[in-house]
Amino acid sequence: MTATALLLYIGTAIILQVLVLGGVQFLRYRTAAHQGATSSEAAAPKTSEVAWAGWREFRVASRVYEDLQRNQCSFYLKPVDGVRLPAFKPGQFLTFQLPLPNQVLTRCYSLSDRPSADHYRITIKRQNAPLSKVGVVPGLASNQFHDAIQMGDVVRVLAPSGSFFIDPDPSSDVVLIAGGIGITPLLSMLLWCIDEQPKRGIYLYYGVHDGDQHVFKAQLAQLAATHPNFHPTVAYSQPRLNDELGRDFQLQGHVDMTLLKNTLPRGRHQFYLCGPAPMMESLVSGLVSWGVASKDIHFEAFGPASIGTNNATANASQTATQGVGGRSFEVQFLQSARTLLWTASSGTLLSFAEKNAINIESGCRVGNCGACETQLISGSIRYAVKPSYDVAIGNCLLCVSVPSTNVVLAA
Repeated sequence: MTATALLLYIGTAIILQVLVLGGVQFLRYRTAAHQGATSSEAAAPKTSEVAWAGWREFRVASRVYEDLQRNQCSFYLKPVDGVRLPAFKPGQFLTFQLPLPNQVLTRCYSLSDRPSADHYRITIKRQNAPLSKVGVVPGLASNQFHDAIQMGDVVRVLAPSGSFFIDPDPSSDVVLIAGGIGITPLLSMLLWCIDEQPKRGIYLYYGVHDGDQHVFKAQLAQLAATHPNFHPTVAYSQPRLNDELGRDFQLQGHVDMTLLKNTLPRGRHQFYLCGPAPMMESLVSGLVSWGVASKDIHFEAFGPASIGTNNATANASQTATQGVGGRSFEVQFLQSARTLLWTASSGTLLSFAEKNAINIESGCRVGNCGACETQLISGSIRYAVKPSYDVAIGNCLLCVSVPSTNVVLAA
């Protein structure tokens, strides 16, 4: 082999080696880039579909009073971490943790706006001490929000929850019945329905004391003027001298069954009610007597009010204690160092604890928020109603549970 041929051979070999090594490096780069992209995608947080676990910090972006007396205030909340918010079901609520000098409060407030990816809105009525009842203190949480929580402040919030929300099936009209600040979850339903199902018939019946307490007045009037399928009826029980019938309200009196029977068109409707207990008790039983199917009646009352219908959940608390008879169970509250005797008349474990001056944190009191979740160290319980909150293994929700054996609780 000549020197020239040898040099040509070596040069060719070097070129081939460079090409092979370059190809390998290129393939490695492509693989690494692909793996990196896959890893980044896997690590990316799910934003609009999945709710978060535990407490999350939100900043108060703004405050807006919704009534003339400035007793009902909307709080616009944005997540401190900036991550997009999950969609909630219109009608659900948020649970808040509020630190006070001597205690930490847990309270639930309904979302009052349509779902949004960048903020939530709640609307809170200041609960003043009633003048007619001596010794009754004003609402601690509502006054804390009104007086102490300002723009820029940070609050701790659980993800939206609750089993009171609108059925998205558009085949039946929606009837929203609100009393006072009970309009907040129904407004969320209304705004969602107008956005997502504008052809669906919506009938709102809203009862308040007078024009001073009429919240979202301008917004409701604007919606009525621009959406022909939205039909509001506002009732003032005691209108002021300057409240004008036909302009400010459509009825003097209360929202009752006579009004519903005279104004609703024939056909099936989905009823959603939220308000004070007396109003709810009257209307829910009235709807059942009118022949409305129990599955078409959805309600949420203020506080732990018990409202009966003829469906399976009507007597849930009684159902949970069936078979107990005259039996009783020992309930040991470990942290409180108390052992007490529970009977069928004692109610839920939360009520039982409160009656015996044992402090248990609570929120919604209907099994939705998880504020009263407590470790069940031994024994067994049964639920008066199935909680919508996902209870951790080994724990129980005291607000909707009763003992079925002797139990030991961590509280």
